[in-house]
Amino acid sequence: MVKKRLLLFFAKDTISTPIVHDLIKEFDLLINIFRAKITPEEEGYLAIDLKGEEESIKKAVIHMTKNGVQVNENFKGVQWEKDHCTACGNCIPHCPTKALYIKDVVTQEVDFDGGLCIGCLSCIANCPFGACSSIF
Repeated sequence: MVKKRLLLFFAKDTISTPIVHDLIKEFDLLINIFRAKITPEEEGYLAIDLKGEEESIKKAVIHMTKNGVQVNENFKGVQWEKDHCTACGNCIPHCPTKALYIKDVVTQEVDFDGGLCIGCLSCIANCPFGACSSIF
C-alpha cells in the first residue's frame, strides 16, 4: 500500500461529481480529507490523502481527470509569496517539516520548499507580513 497526497480542484460544472464515492467504491481506496473549500455556487478545493495500491491510485487520478477534476500532486494549498517576505524568520520555528528555511545564512534569505509542506497552515498564523497564505 502507498499513500499519496493530492489537491483537487473542482470547476463549477464538476462540483457535484461524486468523486470521493468513486474513489472508495470503484478503486478501493482509503480517503482522508484534511482540508476542503467547496460550495455549490463556486469552485471547490479538496485536499486529500489516498491510501491503496499504487495502480489503483494511478487509475483513480485518470478517472478524476476524465471527469473534469484538476489533480495537483505537488501543491498543498499553501502559497508563499517571496516578494512579501522580509526574512524576519518568524515562520521558521513554526514549520514542522522545514518547508520554510533559511536559504542563505549570510543574507538570512528565507525560501520555501513546497514538496516538504504538509499544509498545516502554521506559517500563516506566524507570518506578520502575509507572505504565507492558503486557498482554504
